[in-house]
Amino acid sequence: MPPEAAMDFGAPGATPELEARIARLNDRYRHHGATSVLEAALKDHDVGDLAMVSSFGAESVALLHLVSVIDNTVPVLFIDTQMLFTETLEYQQEVAERLNLKDVRIVRASEMDLGKQDPDGTLHQFDTDACCNLRKTVPLERALSGFDGWITGRKRFQSSTRAALEFFEADGADRIKVNPLAHWHPEDVVAYMDENRLPRHPLVARGYPSIGCAPCTSPVKPGEDPRAGRWRGQNKEECGIHIVDGKIVRGPQA
Repeated sequence: MPPEAAMDFGAPGATPELEARIARLNDRYRHHGATSVLEAALKDHDVGDLAMVSSFGAESVALLHLVSVIDNTVPVLFIDTQMLFTETLEYQQEVAERLNLKDVRIVRASEMDLGKQDPDGTLHQFDTDACCNLRKTVPLERALSGFDGWITGRKRFQSSTRAALEFFEADGADRIKVNPLAHWHPEDVVAYMDENRLPRHPLVARGYPSIGCAPCTSPVKPGEDPRAGRWRGQNKEECGIHIVDGKIVRGPQA
């Protein structure tokens, strides 16, 4: 499949039935905290079978810990783009072992897709959207095919594309996305990590408050937006694994 064809891999808009379920869920848990939302989501029939998707990035350990306390057998999908920092790969193993996560699944692009679309590993140099689609969006879609929904660590404060984030949202036509930490503030994340003595990603101390693939992530200067180091200089805020109004999110939303 050529890169331009792969770009159409996104999902259609939510069905009316899914929109109604999401509206019920957000109304049901509107005044709940992160822990109760996550506990409820893992057993609510309106949600279904869930996996957690984690980048094992700068703030990931907070939600990973919360999941491990509630149910450490929840499948955790880790997208290894094969372009991650060595520190991220080592941190992933450390956190998974420390939290006793029982079902961590490593998700990668197929060798066939890599061979056809990025045989020399340079796609990111001239088309970051196509690279993210190849190494993140398509592999994740395949990994999620057996689940009714997935748990994310997204929060409203992280970017303009997340400013109106709810606990529950549609992910394409028939899948739910659960955002237990949607209403957390930066200080909430830090406090939770401090209180539970959770290990920090080693790159945070070196100026990386948001961590993606090594070629497309740079340190952030004091006063800059925490995600300023992601795809610096490009009109791009998201990698493409998230869908808003039936469309893959690439750049800033109005």
